[in-house]
Amino acid sequence: MRHQFICAIAAALMLAASAQAQQNSTAATSKAPSAIAVHPDLSGNWAYSIALPGGALKKVENGSVTYATLDLSGRMPAKTAVEGALPYTPAPSYKPEFQEKVKYLLNHEAKLDKVFFCGKPGVPRISSPRQIIQLPTETIFLYEDASGDPYRIIPTDGRPHRADADPSYYGDAIGHWDGSTFLVDSTNFVEDTWFGEGGYFHTSAMHVTERFWKVGGDLAYQITVDDPNVLIAPWTEAPRVIKPSSVALEESPVCIEDDAHRMDNLDHHLQR
Repeated sequence: MRHQFICAIAAALMLAASAQAQQNSTAATSKAPSAIAVHPDLSGNWAYSIALPGGALKKVENGSVTYATLDLSGRMPAKTAVEGALPYTPAPSYKPEFQEKVKYLLNHEAKLDKVFFCGKPGVPRISSPRQIIQLPTETIFLYEDASGDPYRIIPTDGRPHRADADPSYYGDAIGHWDGSTFLVDSTNFVEDTWFGEGGYFHTSAMHVTERFWKVGGDLAYQITVDDPNVLIAPWTEAPRVIKPSSVALEESPVCIEDDAHRMDNLDHHLQR
């Protein structure tokens, strides 16, 4: 009889312990933070995708001459459809009163394009970064460019654009995720850049949205430019597909302009 009594007490204690454990588990679950969305990791080195000279790169070292073919795919529109890309048009649509100015800039680019004279290309002309460092509350873009190897630090913690930011070549940028696509929203630009090589000038009202997403192991990149002062509607450019790169970033040499006096005409892009 005593043995049965002890067994009954033990069973009751086990049931009580089990109930308490279940209660503690339920309470812990109710207090646990919601699951954090997992986004693709864009970190890594990516192919150089700003303007490059055509043809092969000649290198002379200790009297030995070698040639390397340059991969220009990163700066050219994708040759096939890119999954996740937005509809695009070949060129922006300027308001009628500004179309002659665009044509004039294009026809005189060897004199008027400041990038040709070591000027900063700005966003979005700098194109996609050479290296991306993706952190929990910010993403860092590193570039290689003759104008001075810029960098951009893009907050991703939900903050708005800075109210006190000075206008700049690369703008005031904030980032957020739309599903598996990283969007970088940039405003507050200086006015003396082009957002494309076709004489695509803009005003301080320019607003640039850059989209980054993964296509297999490659990085897809697409930009949308809006400037209601000069454009009829926002312009979305054709997407680019940027390949991974094993080439480490290097400090660019000082840019010294020594080509303008060699030009045969005003179109410097076709004479690179």
